[in-house]
Amino acid sequence: MKILWILPYLPWPMTSGGKTRQYHLLRTLSERGHRITLLVQSKTEADAGARAAIEPWLERLIVIPRRPLKHPMTVLAGLFAPWPLLTTINGLSRALRQCFDELLREPWDVIQIEHSYSLQPYLQPLLNTSRDFVLTEHNLESSLGGATYDRFPGWALPFVRFDQWRCRRWERKAFNSARHVVAVTETDAHAMRQLTATPVDVVVNGVDSHAFAGVVAAPDSQRVLFVGNYEYAPNLDAVQWMLEDIFPRVWQTCPEARLAVAGYALPAAWAERWPDRRIEWLGFVPDLPALQGRCALFLAALRHGGGSKLKVLEAMAAGLPLVSTGQGASGLVVRAEEHYLAGETAQALADAVVRLLTEPLLAARLADAARRYARDYHDWSVAGDELEKIYRTLPSAEVSPLCA
Repeated sequence: MKILWILPYLPWPMTSGGKTRQYHLLRTLSERGHRITLLVQSKTEADAGARAAIEPWLERLIVIPRRPLKHPMTVLAGLFAPWPLLTTINGLSRALRQCFDELLREPWDVIQIEHSYSLQPYLQPLLNTSRDFVLTEHNLESSLGGATYDRFPGWALPFVRFDQWRCRRWERKAFNSARHVVAVTETDAHAMRQLTATPVDVVVNGVDSHAFAGVVAAPDSQRVLFVGNYEYAPNLDAVQWMLEDIFPRVWQTCPEARLAVAGYALPAAWAERWPDRRIEWLGFVPDLPALQGRCALFLAALRHGGGSKLKVLEAMAAGLPLVSTGQGASGLVVRAEEHYLAGETAQALADAVVRLLTEPLLAARLADAARRYARDYHDWSVAGDELEKIYRTLPSAEVSPLCA
């Protein structure tokens, strides 16, 4: 099929779950013979490294710069426009609209747009030309907003309520305009179905099972791992909760336990705020399997967010024993005591970490079950199958026998 795929960010480097999902789905579909043009609005340039990683899977890569966050148009539209704040940040782009108008003159089997917040420049041209499109929503933004809006000062509460109302109204319009909506978990899909009559189906988050198959956990290291993109508020909250409430309790029983904090946009101030020698501030790590092989377990102390967590799937695929909240394991059909240890309070999570650090047989049993689950139900090939199934429902799609 000839696919026009539209993103509000470059999918390389894979510094977030969303970017990782995009890169691997593009790779998976390309390997199956689909011809993909990727249109990206990006706040960063597509440097040689990004092009070398992405372009082998594409017929064309088109990158349009995004205006600065504090541009007057963004500020004014964020305050007064009918669209939610995140949509105005990623919308109102004349260059993007002109490029898209040109692309719409070509025949496409599938037009796929990622995130309702990126839809604004494309919606009216699509409606004007009666073109079907698939819309993927990684999180229901109007529900997720609580995690982000908590960062606003109290005096901004009226604006927060206004923006949540704009977000829910925009989501309804976006979902109703799409031919098909894609969610990443059944929980999110159920919530989206309450907003629209458009069909909503799930394309799971996945993991490159082969890339993590050779990882062997290091139980004697006493090292607990957390990975996240720290431009995302739920990850900031998770680290702060671990260091303020969870790990002080772990250290009471296991004083030599270590916490390795890895991921993109790690705040520099954290090392000064928590100077304990047992905390390892690693930042973005390009070779995640190598780091996983130096760790004893993964702690997903997440209290906010949505969808399923790629960092959790990657830990499971690597055979790292997992301790998680319900939010950390959301979207996964896994069971406590069979695939992972669960906890919702700081004490329960600390107790679970101590159990896995001191009971190696339990840790190995849970890790083996989790690795099998990730391989069997969340390999990227599974996600590719689910996405192709949706494509076959589109009137414009022409699926070859190899994909049928």
